Amino acid sequence: MLHRGHESTDGGELVVPMAWLYAEYIADELLRTGDLMPPTSFEFRAGRDALALTVFLSDTDGELSGIRVISQLENWLSLTAYDQPWRDWVHERMAELIDQAAKSDRPAPDLALAADAWRWLEETELLAPDLDAVPGGGMGLSEDDGPKVWTPAWQLGLPLGHLAIHLF
Repeated sequence: MLHRGHESTDGGELVVPMAWLYAEYIADELLRTGDLMPPTSFEFRAGRDALALTVFLSDTDGELSGIRVISQLENWLSLTAYDQPWRDWVHERMAELIDQAAKSDRPAPDLALAADAWRWLEETELLAPDLDAVPGGGMGLSEDDGPKVWTPAWQLGLPLGHLAIHLF
């Protein structure tokens, strides 16, 4: 969804990345409604970016609209489920969109923002509880005191986004 608007200073048209901004808004609202993490945390950002990518990339018709949000919840739940190859799906969809953008003469600011979010999710690691640690190995320690492991941001954000959709 591209919105063409005001003339830019170089004579070209300003293209507003409405589809990405709307996907990010939906993700933000779902996470805030779920009240799972403080909105200022890196975990929240990881959840928002993973969910925004899911919303943006699942819009194959290029018609993101508020009317369709409710009807898309089941699709987003299935895409973000634990047993789904979400990371592979993101790679495939991004490659498709990059290919389409290369063949088009139109700017793709939505795709640029989505690529930035994906890059951050893949390259950033967050310190998280080690879910593979031996149960009881911490001898009564709380989850915060237990073993931690550096985890790619998308691996933390994806289940957070999934849970936020579920709680909606």
